[in-house]
Amino acid sequence: MNVPDDAGFATRSIHSGESADPSTGAHTPIYQTATFAFASAEQKEAVVDAAMAWEPASFFYTRTGNPTTDALERKLASLEGAESAVVSASGMAAVANTLFSLLKAGDHCVASKDVFIITRFLLDDVLGRRGIDVTRVDVTDVDAVRSSLRENTKAVFIESLSNPHMDFADIPALAELLSSSGIPLIVDNTFVSPYLLRPLEHGADLVLHSATKYLSGHGDTVAGVVAGDKKRIDAIRYELDALGSAPSPFNSWLVLRGVRTLPLRMEAHSRNAQALAEYLDARDEVEAVHYIGLPSHPHHEVAMRLMGSRFGGMLSMKLHGGAEAMNTFVNAVRLGAIAVSLGDLRTLVYPMPKRDNLIRVSVGCEDIEDLIADFEQALSHPKVHAAV
Repeated sequence: MNVPDDAGFATRSIHSGESADPSTGAHTPIYQTATFAFASAEQKEAVVDAAMAWEPASFFYTRTGNPTTDALERKLASLEGAESAVVSASGMAAVANTLFSLLKAGDHCVASKDVFIITRFLLDDVLGRRGIDVTRVDVTDVDAVRSSLRENTKAVFIESLSNPHMDFADIPALAELLSSSGIPLIVDNTFVSPYLLRPLEHGADLVLHSATKYLSGHGDTVAGVVAGDKKRIDAIRYELDALGSAPSPFNSWLVLRGVRTLPLRMEAHSRNAQALAEYLDARDEVEAVHYIGLPSHPHHEVAMRLMGSRFGGMLSMKLHGGAEAMNTFVNAVRLGAIAVSLGDLRTLVYPMPKRDNLIRVSVGCEDIEDLIADFEQALSHPKVHAAV
């Protein structure tokens, strides 16, 4: 379906990239096939050549391209304001293949100090074993990033909202720092989603997501995406194809379904998280709440400048009483499943004893009165309350 580039975000979330199947009229079907047949040897040659030149809508093998995945890529490119996008089998596939497309042995990368643990494994171990040096710094400190740059620095990688401490990077300031150097700024925007923040509009060169999270929104699929200019995305496509990191068509279809409701869900996530963070911030049992919507957050002003008045569904908290209070509280919560991941419609709580006993909370779309009542009864547990 042709959707104007200036159509609203919700309209593009629903319509961009999608169309009815020309033979059956089915609306964006799942093309659950490994291979595609050709009418002639000549057609086969033309299509394969086009596909290997990364021309859109050229399909011969689903590892390289698939119509369902192509629809999702076109939708996400529209939402990010990007020339192109590529979908991968997971968020980590998006991170790894993006960095592999930019870095080789002897190169240097600057990356955020506070990142997802598997990203940390990639940065600190996997890249190092390939001869790539990585310096991890506090990317909210632009001077620290500046002092870490070298002649052989080929990429700067950040999380817009960091995992798990919820630090918020000043993307425009970092983009300005790098503007004259040619060093690409890569932003993992998983915690925020393109509904709330579009890093490319603020000078980033590439934006990526674990589409498993807010883009899908239902906790039932695994996928990743990278968006940016076509030249860079084509280089990432090459890596994804060579390393076998393509998504299944069914997973692409599930993310397509999820993205259609992204604006509705992000409004609810943001509204609930703001209310829950304010409630927790006033409780004596809570030592600290990390939520960028709170005026007390050190990066609140930057977040307001880039995001307005909606700050997403992610927060982390720390209780008085250490690990015992943390475990007691988490075990007492009823509506929040103890689970990894985030961005689900349901609230998820994740205790992190190795990260200073933080509790990461992915605030869901339940009725906020029920969430607050649930957290209140968990905080009122004698072993939690006694630590105050």
